[in-house]
Amino acid sequence: MNRFRTLAAALLLACAPLVHAEPKVLHALLSTGETGLDPAVASDLASLSLLENLFDPMLRYDYLARPVKLVPNTLVAMPTVDAAGTTWTFRLKPGMHFAPDAVFGGKPREVTAADYVYTIQRLYDPALKSPWLFLFEDKLLGDEAYKTRFDYATPIAGLRALDQYTLQIRLKAPDPSLLFYLALPATGVVAREAAEKYGSQLGNHPVGSGPFTLGEWKRSDRITLLANRDYHQRENGTQLPLVDRVEVKIMEEYQSRVLGYLNGEFDYIEQVPESMRDLVLDPASPRPVLKPELAKRGMVLDPFPVLQTYYLWMNMENPVIGGYTPAKVALRRAIAMAYDSAEDIALLKKGLAIPAQTPLPPNVLGYDPAYRSPVRHNLPLARALLERYGYHVGKDGYRTLPGGAPLLLTMHSEPSMVGRLRDELWRKTFQSLALRVEFKTDKKTEIIKASRLGKVMMFETNWVADFPDGDNFYQLLYGPNAGRANYARFNLPAYNVRYEAAQRLSDSPARTKLYNEMADLVHAYTPWVLLTHPISADIRQPWLKNYTRHPVAFTNWRYLDLDPSRRARVATMSKK
Repeated sequence: MNRFRTLAAALLLACAPLVHAEPKVLHALLSTGETGLDPAVASDLASLSLLENLFDPMLRYDYLARPVKLVPNTLVAMPTVDAAGTTWTFRLKPGMHFAPDAVFGGKPREVTAADYVYTIQRLYDPALKSPWLFLFEDKLLGDEAYKTRFDYATPIAGLRALDQYTLQIRLKAPDPSLLFYLALPATGVVAREAAEKYGSQLGNHPVGSGPFTLGEWKRSDRITLLANRDYHQRENGTQLPLVDRVEVKIMEEYQSRVLGYLNGEFDYIEQVPESMRDLVLDPASPRPVLKPELAKRGMVLDPFPVLQTYYLWMNMENPVIGGYTPAKVALRRAIAMAYDSAEDIALLKKGLAIPAQTPLPPNVLGYDPAYRSPVRHNLPLARALLERYGYHVGKDGYRTLPGGAPLLLTMHSEPSMVGRLRDELWRKTFQSLALRVEFKTDKKTEIIKASRLGKVMMFETNWVADFPDGDNFYQLLYGPNAGRANYARFNLPAYNVRYEAAQRLSDSPARTKLYNEMADLVHAYTPWVLLTHPISADIRQPWLKNYTRHPVAFTNWRYLDLDPSRRARVATMSKK
């Protein structure tokens, strides 16, 4: 608690009137290129990080509150709900504006309740194929009208602007996660004029009401965000954001990220890659601490347990590795048993991770610390399982399919240093089972696109919580989400019915029991190999002020401040 009081006091001091000779420029990085800046369409981490600074959902997370807490963003107060838990009323702040744009005649335009109606309608638009449709589909009263013939002019009882500043959402049944959805970038308010003018190019021309506006943009290279000085949000009486500009650099290569930070090119770095930790962590220490020379420069290390799960997903519709028959399950289960989490954590993650027992990381609602995966690292048992189901070793030393046809597995990976290290771990894993595998490298954005089309056999990826609730992870395996977030295209009725039942419950022992049963099914059919939950090694420069990592929000840029004079002193000292 003392830490947060200190941070709050620092934020208060930082919120003095912004009078300085030169602009304050925050230097940040993103690990992958963005795909586009349309809130209804983008779902990759880089794009979401930018979107939450350009567009405004109705709710946001309190920056300092732990456990996490939702607070009003564009609302005058938290929404109200009726006794049945199905009718929600949201009252907007008057006087909020979209940034000036040509669609408004070059002037700002006030945000209204009708804009939020339109924003949620866009998720239903079949032309957009929004990966966020699952948030509202079949939940809003009367939304079946959008399925038969979608039209923005079609009114539904579940989504109405009662007046200029009042929005009403009516649900078919209570949804405990509704307010989390309304804090996501996907529900950041979009102006209809902008969406209609720019059409499919809206993601290249974002027009929002958030704390920043888009400046220079060189795709998948660098993005400049400019402070929106008409922004409505204030902290301790002073308008946010505190910096004038954010210079964002896309840095896919891990070594370039860390070396760039050490050279002072970035003000902080989150989740130092495991392959680069020897550059910043003291190898003589039994726990993660900075090297003495970096600590002397005033840098600060903050180990942070992120709400993130790493997993290898396998395409359940792929003719080689997919399917629900015992032989196909045996192949995937053997791969899961061959994976050695202890080796992964010790060698690649340098001890900064814990084994994943279920899809849920600790600190997510629904996480059960007592649950243990029935799948253990056991090579003899994995090999015996393959033999039992007809995957015999041929004359070339590799296993064949049952019946003797050649068996070749294909795994996609990223062309980075860590991608190559992960490839070697998986190559060793497959070789331990005498399984032949080839690796196809591509940018993650391209792999995601191909995955949604069902064209990838398997890929190691990770999921970062959009909101701190188990539903956000278990929806990744829900059958109707295949082709969207469900890259494994897992579609098991026994899982689906439990997921649907869990969605109707708030956080409770009954819901946790359903989650554990769903975890049992995941282990039984193995659409995923559950890997690890990382512990992030975050490092910040001595001139960065107000920094604290939030468990759910993608960035904290609106709250950060800088001490330019200290940055100049450190730069001078480093040159001596």
